[in-house]
Amino acid sequence: MALIVVQGGQRLEGTVRAYGAKNAVLPILAATLLPESGASLLEEVPPLSDVHHLRGILHALGLESEDLGDGKLRLDAQHVESTEAPTELVSKLRASFLVMGPLLARFGKARVGMPGGCSIGSRPIDLHIEGFEALGAEVEIHELYIEARAKNGRLQGARIPLRFASVGATQNLMMAAVLAEGKTVIENAAKEPEIVDLANFLNAMGADVRGAGTATLTIHGVDALHGATHAIIPDRIEAGTFLVAGAITGGDVLVEGAQSQHLRPVLEKLREAGAVITEEKNALRIVRSGRLRPLDVTTAVHPGFPTDMQAQMSAMLAITPGTSYVTETVFENRLQHFAELTRMGANVRIDGRTAVITGVTRLQGADVTATDLRAGAAMILAGLVAEGETRIHAIHHIERGYVDVVERFRALGAQLCRTEDVRELQMK
Repeated sequence: MALIVVQGGQRLEGTVRAYGAKNAVLPILAATLLPESGASLLEEVPPLSDVHHLRGILHALGLESEDLGDGKLRLDAQHVESTEAPTELVSKLRASFLVMGPLLARFGKARVGMPGGCSIGSRPIDLHIEGFEALGAEVEIHELYIEARAKNGRLQGARIPLRFASVGATQNLMMAAVLAEGKTVIENAAKEPEIVDLANFLNAMGADVRGAGTATLTIHGVDALHGATHAIIPDRIEAGTFLVAGAITGGDVLVEGAQSQHLRPVLEKLREAGAVITEEKNALRIVRSGRLRPLDVTTAVHPGFPTDMQAQMSAMLAITPGTSYVTETVFENRLQHFAELTRMGANVRIDGRTAVITGVTRLQGADVTATDLRAGAAMILAGLVAEGETRIHAIHHIERGYVDVVERFRALGAQLCRTEDVRELQMK
């Protein structure tokens, strides 16, 4: 079983580039099912396992794709005929459920397996289903799959008030509505940058989506879409992770591609903790030389502090003098990484959904587990400042969301390696 081994004590310094956003590219890949004519060209596609997995599902549906190199993918859905996404593939990746909206929109029917993904808490798909039903679909839920069919062969525009500003539901319903007959209004829509990126791609294909980035989306259905060229936005969570890495190690790190407008709540907290952040041309630089200061962090839907940055910030607060508070309001099980930080000597008390963190002078290297994608990143950050060696297990979670994570940290001066054998622990 593969693991990442980190040797602590290194100050990070240098430049790293943020790849295309995982959370933006997956719905956009699903959206390439929509056009009846013309191929789409996607640029800045990160070479992640999740991308590879979703491409496999698209291939099973009949979509043709070609890797052109340098982060470019050509995708052609003109010959897609199947509307059944295989359960055995969908169950491994939660984002696979995003093919339901495009299939329903284009073909008026879809059968998609139950989604899988990280175990970070309840992420119900009832909002997706309620939205599809509002658009005129009849939905049947089976043990292993969900089947939906438009009552009249084509979805109908509707008003859809979301009970929660779900990113996944907003994306799925956006894609379903672009080919629906009439106008659809999605209220309490998610506002994340990845929503805006998807809307931009849909509009490039000939859709009429307005209001992306606000709480109200208005979509006027069109008869057909065509292929388009689109560059994926930089990954704000990956960029944020490297910025925290600079802060936690007292380093000097330049993150190319980092967009300040996508990272405002993270930047505010890092500055509050004592880091100096400057904007450069299409990049952000973080420098931290003084002592860290404690924080009170509460996650929220965008534009609040992102839940996907909570674990990384918590790792930094574990060595921050004083008492910090981290409250998770988005996913109820996203505090599992604190048990792993405790193995390394962190002083943490959990009170409901709030972690009370009393900073310690130093962490100790230990055997820890990446309980989910972002928790795995937090373990790397903790390992960077721990005494001795930290061995991180279940790294498949990390590799779902970070490209060449070991090589990129090493380029900044970190000492870590990836090994397939627990006995091969000597640093390379």
